[in-house]
Amino acid sequence: MSTDAENMRRALKALAPGTELRDGLERIQRGHTGALIVLGYNDAIDNLCSGGFTFDVEFSGARLRELAKMDGAVIISSDYRRIRRANVQLIPDPAITTHESGMRHRTAERTAKQTGIPVISLSASMRVITIYVGHMRKTLVEPEALLSRTNLALDTLDRYSQRLDEDLATLTILEQRDNVTLRDVATTLQRMEMIRRIHSEISGYLEELGTEGRLLALQMDDLVRGSAAERALVLRDYTRTTTTISQAEASLSDLDGESLVNLAAISGAIGHTVVDASDLDRGVAPRGIRALTMVPRLPWSIVDELSNRWPSLSDLREATPEDLQQVEGVGPYRASLIRDSLQRQHRAASPESVGW
Repeated sequence: MSTDAENMRRALKALAPGTELRDGLERIQRGHTGALIVLGYNDAIDNLCSGGFTFDVEFSGARLRELAKMDGAVIISSDYRRIRRANVQLIPDPAITTHESGMRHRTAERTAKQTGIPVISLSASMRVITIYVGHMRKTLVEPEALLSRTNLALDTLDRYSQRLDEDLATLTILEQRDNVTLRDVATTLQRMEMIRRIHSEISGYLEELGTEGRLLALQMDDLVRGSAAERALVLRDYTRTTTTISQAEASLSDLDGESLVNLAAISGAIGHTVVDASDLDRGVAPRGIRALTMVPRLPWSIVDELSNRWPSLSDLREATPEDLQQVEGVGPYRASLIRDSLQRQHRAASPESVGW
């Protein structure tokens, strides 16, 4: 994440409902006045200041409201705990490009671009709070509208999570039957990536909601619990070469919206070239890592060693207890446990057990 994005995220958390800074902004809005507030004080900001008052007092919403009654900018310390200057005229470089029309917004955008410090502009007429960080700009959404968006996104996340559970159950059965196709893997990864992106979007909403979003955060955590681990296991099982798993994960995350609905693009991200649509029906063999993680109390170091020694799940399933004991850390008991678990998974996926 870039520095500007990190600063924007930090500022949005400080502006969430229930915070002292948001309380001050709401007081200004109720007073039908505007404000220009700089969320940080350093030499770069000091060089842009002209006039005003210099002091060092503890920050409070009430103090911010009173100081904003004056026309100039209010400058707050970088930790958002102290008010450092007030009624200041900011004079950023006029050559910096701005697409804003109002003087307060133009000054805020130029100051943010020149210093990288978050700057808030509160419009008196429109009652709109806009925050600038570097070349980034964001208008704060009212909590009611933000709650509505979050609930809608959570409903979508719930549906995708249910579908992912179905996809993973199907993938498990197909793995045990040695009948997985590239299409099955790409479809599962597509669902996982969509869930990751919806989760990221909701996390942004929750940061803006602050204390108002605590219950929604619990609901989201319950919906996505374990999904990141499952995504990592599927990538380890099906990325074409084990040395490019991290690269495959990054490539999958970087796919744009159009590419994400294209199973060929998803297959390409994990190293499987698709020239024709029929290539998606090509069989692929899992390494058996996900199946091994279902073995009780099996350390990851042994899972890794087993998957390196036997390159596919079918090979692992054929290994005898004596073969398994050749791996360091696997004794007679653990070898029997691994074999019994893999055989049990295989029987559970049979047509007699599943019904299809």
